[in-house]
Amino acid sequence: MAEVITSTEFSTTFALRPEQFAWFLGAGASASAGIPTGVAMILEFKKQLFCQSVGVPTRQVDSTDPLWISRIEEFFRSRPLLPAVGDPSEYSAAFEAVYPDVAERRRYIDNAIRKGTPSFAHRVMAALITTKRLPCVFTTNFDPLVETAATLTDQLVPASERAHLTVAALDSADRGVRCLRESAWPLIAKLHGDYQSVDLKNTDAELRSQDAQMRSVLTGACQRFGLIVVGYSGRDASIMEALSDVLKQSEAFPGGLFWVTRSRGDVMPAVTTFLAAAAAKGITTRIVEAQNIDELAGDVVDKISLTSVLTAHVFEARPAPILRQVPLPATAALAFPVLRCSALPVVQMPDIARRITLAQSATTPEIRVLLRAAGVWAIANCNGREVAAFGPDEALMGALQPLGPKLAGTVRLDPAANSWALGLLYDAITRALCRGRPLFAKLRSSGHFVLVARGSSSEPEAEARRRAERLAPLQKAYSAPLFGNVPNLGFAFNEGLRIRLEQCAGRWWCVFDPTTYVEVPRDEEPPATDGRLPENSPATLASSTSQAADWRRERWALRYNTVWSRIFDAWAALLTEGNEDVLRALGTPQDAGLDAVFQLSGATAWSRPQHDHPYFNRSRS
Repeated sequence: MAEVITSTEFSTTFALRPEQFAWFLGAGASASAGIPTGVAMILEFKKQLFCQSVGVPTRQVDSTDPLWISRIEEFFRSRPLLPAVGDPSEYSAAFEAVYPDVAERRRYIDNAIRKGTPSFAHRVMAALITTKRLPCVFTTNFDPLVETAATLTDQLVPASERAHLTVAALDSADRGVRCLRESAWPLIAKLHGDYQSVDLKNTDAELRSQDAQMRSVLTGACQRFGLIVVGYSGRDASIMEALSDVLKQSEAFPGGLFWVTRSRGDVMPAVTTFLAAAAAKGITTRIVEAQNIDELAGDVVDKISLTSVLTAHVFEARPAPILRQVPLPATAALAFPVLRCSALPVVQMPDIARRITLAQSATTPEIRVLLRAAGVWAIANCNGREVAAFGPDEALMGALQPLGPKLAGTVRLDPAANSWALGLLYDAITRALCRGRPLFAKLRSSGHFVLVARGSSSEPEAEARRRAERLAPLQKAYSAPLFGNVPNLGFAFNEGLRIRLEQCAGRWWCVFDPTTYVEVPRDEEPPATDGRLPENSPATLASSTSQAADWRRERWALRYNTVWSRIFDAWAALLTEGNEDVLRALGTPQDAGLDAVFQLSGATAWSRPQHDHPYFNRSRS
């Protein structure tokens, strides 16, 4: 695997020899300029296909809402209409499904491009082009942002010093061939076409082959320069094949190969294979982690020198920093708290779990299936051949017998450093909050819930009375039923909490967000054959989901600060009542195995007022 470096480390290397690198820009390089990325376009195409399929108006679907995104993705997972999420052909298939006509696709691209304005990163690249530090740019984008930015920077220097960028696209590939033959830099090569071109490459069929002349320019340049790849996922095979062909040459990427990505985990398998092959050939190969191209450009421009005119022009477009210097407080803050947080301090939580080794690899879902089938009440997380678990040892070993389990002592839990440990503790604390209380857990990949239990019709009268007594403070705080059915829809609802474990201010907190959970049935039934929609058809459920969301919003609309404070009080008291604030997830005896034991403080977190704010100082005058 290629070595991973930061954008700051990369910029130090780049500043020593900028003219030895070509740049390769994908759709992500134009995101900050206002042009939709490939991921955003895929979601928009899916939204349109979803609405067409289920008969829901597009204006009712918010493709930025996580609930709608989840619904749309679930719809396509259950139907073979498009390639799977992450498949390299997902973008082209979705684009062609929505706009099957070439002219329609060209108009869509033209409309998208009109939204863009050269960003800070484009100005940095333009300054590098004008000062002869950037010989050539290859891009799969149709937009004119780089050349527009370079035209502006050229006008800021004397005529004799201007770069006069050459642009080559599919219908003008001979320009690129000439620049390569005569070393007439700078050049920008549009590998999939220019927005004004008649031919654009978008669909899978169009992307299978790369124009021979443009491909020769790309491979030829990669034998003269190193390559910096930014904002490109590696989806289309023709580009990746062209880059791989370079590796067959004796002079391949002489300046090195730098692949910029937000995180090493975002790199696609095809790119990983390509980088590994490059490293095996002895080419300097690095993965550069940067949040976006503007961050990378900021690090680059900090390491190079520009004239005052170009510097002013470039930094005019620099985004405002997220972190900035602020003056220290000049006066003391008021003493009383002004904002209450729905978070309880975690005084104690498990630092070890049982370690079990397996004779064969497994996954966490597979482990949970075995535990459920054996009726074992336990909490487990699996990483290949190792399981971290809470529960009775003997029962765990029996349930995992098909995998050849062996007790191997304990494993230390570091939730700040290991996501698997945080996930295990997250499951455990959710269970612990419910145990012995009139609550039940809903564990979801999108977040865990603790909900008020209804009780059963066969529940003894004494237990029902005790449950009602324990829920009485919560009932009084809400002044509304804690469970029931949504009017006119019949969906069951329960008042409850969305639970999170978060680290802040040097300690761990159990964050509880009050919510009304509505159980919306899944779409399982096929469409009716008589032309009518069945009760749980996608269109019916989509409409019902929207109605349930509206009902939930109305239910919470009039709950102001005083009501929220009562609700926080009631939940904090219920979550920490009894057992002297000690919560046990399973109740496993000490001599039988390991239990997950937590201790919470019953006092919620509070903030204090901002220093020197006129509102809080009004009583002093």
